[in-house]
Amino acid sequence: MPEPGSELHAPSTLLAFDFGHKRIGVAIGNTLTRIARPLMTLHGERRDVREEALQALIAEWQPQQLVVGLPVHIDGAEHEMTRRARRFARWLEETFRLPVALVDERLTTQAAQSLLEERGQRGEKARAERDAVAAQVILQAYFDEGR
Repeated sequence: MPEPGSELHAPSTLLAFDFGHKRIGVAIGNTLTRIARPLMTLHGERRDVREEALQALIAEWQPQQLVVGLPVHIDGAEHEMTRRARRFARWLEETFRLPVALVDERLTTQAAQSLLEERGQRGEKARAERDAVAAQVILQAYFDEGR
């Protein structure tokens, strides 16, 4: 029996995004297991196609929270992709009326590449999965930070 005044929370599903010009890596996790896993990579430069794919993805998985990787230079300085990722996060928040957390994504591509190599995946197969695994690294960092 819970202590008086304590709250019981049902597990929440989270989707995380590694935002890019041509691809958006997507990962999924939940607050019960706090383990992220790669889900898919959305391809294409056309905004309308990507937005339609994101709407279908969010309708299917019904997340309660979204997480977006925030690319910055190694010294923490922002650049054009930082601004684009922030715009993408605002669009998600406004469009889906869901909370969006930003997570520093420095070195996630390298971490994703290392994970893929540990699994024995190299070459084209690894490149095809790298963005989704980068989103996994972003979401796992979010969980590991205790957020």
